[in-house]
Amino acid sequence: MASLVPSVLDRLTLTHDLVSTIRAIGEGKGKQDLFQERAPDVLENLRQVALIESTESSNRLEGVTVPRTMLERLVKGAEPSGDNRSEGEIAGYRHVLGVIHERQEYIELTPNIIRQLHRDLFRFSGHTGGDWKRGDNSITERRPDGTVFIRFQPTPAWQTDEAMRDLHESYIASANTEVDPLILIALYVLDFLCIHPFSDGNGRMVRLLSVLLLYREDYNVVRYISLERLIEQTKDSYYDTLYRSSQGWHANGHDPMPWVSYFLGIVSAAYAEFERDIGDLRDGRGMKTRMVRQAIDGMIGDFSISELHQRCPSVGWDMVRYVLRNEREAGRLQPIGRGRGARWRRIENTAENGSTA
Repeated sequence: MASLVPSVLDRLTLTHDLVSTIRAIGEGKGKQDLFQERAPDVLENLRQVALIESTESSNRLEGVTVPRTMLERLVKGAEPSGDNRSEGEIAGYRHVLGVIHERQEYIELTPNIIRQLHRDLFRFSGHTGGDWKRGDNSITERRPDGTVFIRFQPTPAWQTDEAMRDLHESYIASANTEVDPLILIALYVLDFLCIHPFSDGNGRMVRLLSVLLLYREDYNVVRYISLERLIEQTKDSYYDTLYRSSQGWHANGHDPMPWVSYFLGIVSAAYAEFERDIGDLRDGRGMKTRMVRQAIDGMIGDFSISELHQRCPSVGWDMVRYVLRNEREAGRLQPIGRGRGARWRRIENTAENGSTA
């Protein structure tokens, strides 16, 4: 009932595509120090944006949402309303994510630590976390006709404590094998989800643990690019590969590679986005302008200057106004209204989009 055992590890087969993905991740990892040395302002902006996106996407995958303005307040440390569970769960996620970002090198990965992190995930929600599930749970899918399909039957509740201890012992032991640490992380995530140790919050917990495990192997891209957002953007593949790789898991007869390929593809995409966002580092010029333009591209619908500045907090207000004026003069933005209530709207270029009148 595990992926991190010799009988499964010995039959792993790496395709050429997967080898290329691992190589691309390694190249991205090799550039981390250069980025951190040459572009501190860009990195700080990416860090703050990633906190918001990670908290929003991971909770939204579980159907937990709040208005954007409240989300940003909660991410910045605002107290949730006492009777609003969604706000409490978002505040809890932000708290645990912050702990991982700030203290990942001091966090020893053990079943007890996992339970403590789960307890903190629910610390603001009015519900108690930190205990293994007391009843059996199922991973289900509601189909369009209203019927419920059981995608996977996790480890029974009475076996959860032993299963989690075995998972961590196997993960520690696998470090002495020749299997790439990235693959071991993907296998840990798969097994955690197949055990499904908690009655609630398993998806959010495993995404937080993914960040922690990648940090432990020095894949620091998780500080600047939201893995949770990339997963949400590809959620159909996320659920499909988990389903395919979990079939036969209880008898160690499963094929982990669909999930491994997906997970490593997410990490590779994060590094590609990281390098793209950093831009050309040869002289460092124009970085703040690019940050504001990237923030504009990421805005949904009309936006205010305050909302734009929240997306690039390391850029001064004068620079934000300067870029807005330039974009307006270039015909890419138009102001809606005047004064403090003014908003901005992107002007679609029909020629660039290939549309015709």
